[in-house]
Amino acid sequence: MAEASNELEGADFEKGCKIDNLADGRMLLGHAFGERVLVARRGAELFAIGATCTHYGGPLVKGLMVDRTVRCPWHHACFDLRTGEAIAAPALNDTSCWKIQKRGKRFYVTGKTDNKQARKPRSSPASVVIVGAGAAGGAAAEMLRREGYAGPVTLISADEFLPYDRPNLSKDYLAGAAPEEWIPLWPPDFYREQKIDTLTRTEVKAIDPQRKQVTLSDGRSLHYGALLLATGAEPVRLAIPGNDLPHVCYLRTLADSRRIIDKAKNAKRAVVIGASFIGLEVAASLRERKVEVAVVGKDPQPLEKILGRELGNLIRETHEAHDVRFYLGRTPVAIDDRHVQLDDGTRLEGDLVVVGIGVRPNTGLAEKAGIATERGVLVNEYLETSVPEIFAAGDIALWPDVRTGRKIRVEHWVVAQRQGQTAARNILGAHERFAAPPFFWSNHFDLHIRYVGHGSGDDQVSVSGDLKGKDASVIFRAGGRVTAVASIGRDHENLEADVALERGNEFGAL
Repeated sequence: MAEASNELEGADFEKGCKIDNLADGRMLLGHAFGERVLVARRGAELFAIGATCTHYGGPLVKGLMVDRTVRCPWHHACFDLRTGEAIAAPALNDTSCWKIQKRGKRFYVTGKTDNKQARKPRSSPASVVIVGAGAAGGAAAEMLRREGYAGPVTLISADEFLPYDRPNLSKDYLAGAAPEEWIPLWPPDFYREQKIDTLTRTEVKAIDPQRKQVTLSDGRSLHYGALLLATGAEPVRLAIPGNDLPHVCYLRTLADSRRIIDKAKNAKRAVVIGASFIGLEVAASLRERKVEVAVVGKDPQPLEKILGRELGNLIRETHEAHDVRFYLGRTPVAIDDRHVQLDDGTRLEGDLVVVGIGVRPNTGLAEKAGIATERGVLVNEYLETSVPEIFAAGDIALWPDVRTGRKIRVEHWVVAQRQGQTAARNILGAHERFAAPPFFWSNHFDLHIRYVGHGSGDDQVSVSGDLKGKDASVIFRAGGRVTAVASIGRDHENLEADVALERGNEFGAL
């Protein structure tokens, strides 16, 4: 994972800076007391917060100032300029906040401060139970406490680990560039300090909406005042001979990523089945580990239905430049100890096979409880299910998208986190619509893609800029309106598209 430099740059705010050097609506990078500081101006007001995003260390000065917030250019986290609070995922931890003094025509940063005020929820259920400790569940638990909820919170995970950075499992962690200590979202002490009860390696077997209780895999029952379903999704499994051999792997959990890493140590050739984002990120990571990689995909071009032909072609060419071999328009029919056989008779050598052919939402628990489902768990704009006091968020949630007028279900990390945050606020009576445009990022060697919005395979696709030069945006339109924007080397432009989609404006008209 890339990180911003820790070197001090720009003005020394302890010595002061001319107010006129900072125009309205602009930001300035500097430092004070040995730390990087961002100063922003809105009208006559000046704000000072930490200059680095608390997600992956992105430089906030290169981001976008919107009203009294700043959005990170890398992954669109959002911070309150008045308090330093992380108000939108993927950043979950606040940055620092600094005092500013005006003396004549100059301003000075004089020390750290805490401008955050204690919050009191509009309503407080007797208890909150969260089923699933992935992106949505973890973010919801943290947000309940941030919003001032003092009642019992129980976070239940079928996984053996507490919430962790799932996107990194196919990217830098799998490639060997990120140590495992970076993977947990919070240290174990966080849950103890926040009084969040955690149950790992525990499944919820049944929900009784009348009694407001859940039955656990160990036979116990828990009562709830409000329930959040965040059960996520499971990888689609191959149904061919050899699909259960020891060297065949899937990637969803930290344990899965560890297993692939362990097998890659002695593997010479890997076959990745599925030219999806996960499949291609795994391919790039395995190449970083010097494993030969062949990718099998059923479509004639990787990711064409999602990113368009031109960008899909660039991704393929980028992988090929790093010696990844593609077998497109093909499907596997059998796997043995050393080979993967394709439908055209081709036999690919592989002592490691990784399958990434999609996921299915875990809706079984909701269905058994009588909660309405349709390609996911149906929720309204407030993430409420058909059963009172039960909410759903993340990969399972099928919600009404205000921009397209369609019900959509999106399997993106940032979407899940933001839905978890919104669901938590609504559990506490906020009655807040979920209207954030979907966002995700994907890395392929030195090709870094930011995608905001929700396009479809039927959208019109146009390219602005130079794709080959990695300085371009791919714009998706339906009915004459922009539905999504995928950008390479244009992080600020992607942020502008995010705000335009959020506000219902045309892209470029903020």
